[in-house]
Amino acid sequence: MPPRYALPLLLVGSLAAAPAIARPAAPSIETLEKIIADRDPALRVESVDHERITAKRIDIVGDDGTIRMTLAADTPAPIIDGIQYKRAFDVSGLILYDARGSERGGFGVADLRAVNMAVLALDHPAQDAIGWRVAPDGAVSFSINQAPPLLREPALGNRLVPGVATSTRIKLDVAADGTPSVALADAEDRARVRLTVTPEGYGAIEFLNAAGEVVETLAPEAKAARK
Repeated sequence: MPPRYALPLLLVGSLAAAPAIARPAAPSIETLEKIIADRDPALRVESVDHERITAKRIDIVGDDGTIRMTLAADTPAPIIDGIQYKRAFDVSGLILYDARGSERGGFGVADLRAVNMAVLALDHPAQDAIGWRVAPDGAVSFSINQAPPLLREPALGNRLVPGVATSTRIKLDVAADGTPSVALADAEDRARVRLTVTPEGYGAIEFLNAAGEVVETLAPEAKAARK
């Protein structure tokens, strides 16, 4: 029986014989020095000014006074290219704005008629780009929208037009019963490929026509089980 230290010595020997891993490309110290803002930034505060702040709305502004972030019990209606539009539903949470004051995303709780829903979105200049929704029944959805063309309306002072039609190219869902699916859509917003798991637990890829009908299903394990 080999001594207890034989295995560690063998491992050390193997490591020593292994070829050296090449160092990945990285910025030089000279480059890093040029982009370092502070080698010892403040990471904490010595004392808390207030234990609690009570407010319905808090705005964080830039040096020029532009609102860049809003935390509110009732978030303001969305601003797009300098014009404020009605929000589809009330939301309590955090809203992000770009340097021109246009809404570019946020997260919070949507107050719908019968239920509350946790939501998160990041935006194209005048349209949702990605969105998360967590429903009370346990259903979760994530969508990625194709960027629509940027249209401007002369009657609105040549401002961007919100809500231009586009396609939700990728949609990921987990239904309330746990059924997962990933759908890929065409430019006309029609799901054409769907990845899912059958009720029996078999993986499947479904191909759909323009009418949304499944025209072919690939499920090798399910096929083998039926034999």
